[in-house]
Amino acid sequence: MSKLFSGKVALITGGSRGLGAATAAALADRGADIAITYVASEQKAQAVVEGLRAKGVRAIAIKNDQGDPTAAESLIREVTDTLGRLDILVNNAAVAWQGKTIDAPDIDNAAMDRQWAINTLGVIANIRAAVKVLPDGGRIISVGSGLGSRIGFPGTTDYAASKAAVLGYSKGAARDLGARNITVNVVQAGIMDTDMAAASKDNLPPIVLASHAIQRFATVEEVAAAIVYLAGPDAGFITGSVLNVDGGFTA
Repeated sequence: MSKLFSGKVALITGGSRGLGAATAAALADRGADIAITYVASEQKAQAVVEGLRAKGVRAIAIKNDQGDPTAAESLIREVTDTLGRLDILVNNAAVAWQGKTIDAPDIDNAAMDRQWAINTLGVIANIRAAVKVLPDGGRIISVGSGLGSRIGFPGTTDYAASKAAVLGYSKGAARDLGARNITVNVVQAGIMDTDMAAASKDNLPPIVLASHAIQRFATVEEVAAAIVYLAGPDAGFITGSVLNVDGGFTA
């Protein structure tokens, strides 16, 4: 496989499983050195790191709570101190706490606030910290959701809004960073075959898959391929854009 990213360093938040781990593997296959973050699953994160190192690249795992925006500066500093630089930031870490309408008497407002902190404020903090060290031509890709553009069913308000906010911030950042040729884009994923989705796979309301033109779960590799493309040299003139990998949910 072409070592397209040889000499580059990529940080993937939430890289111990699912899409984050698949993205880390895909970038490592193409020569990138990798930093991933995790919150609780140190054993899983170290297993991912061992797999990445087996591909012949440098790799580290950093414990980081994206729900604490003040942790972003130290995260970026640890990446650059250990791996020497940062070229690609992939904001992948997120939570999806859905299912309650905003007028439900038992909605967990504290959980909704925590979701905002992780999905939105943490992503913004990562971007602000990363732009201090990214070189001209660097890449920022945030993982969004089709729900950030289209609300297909009730019970997703706070989650959808958290993803829509990242989309708006990314468009603004693309304008701000254009003079440095740093691209800022969002990959809006549809429902994916991940550990998080597996827990509710058998209980999904029929409307969820029915809202997709291609009525199946995406593989994490399909979504990771879009991230890798936006991180590469062929995407140098794409910024402030949304790449929907959602099986036609937003069609």
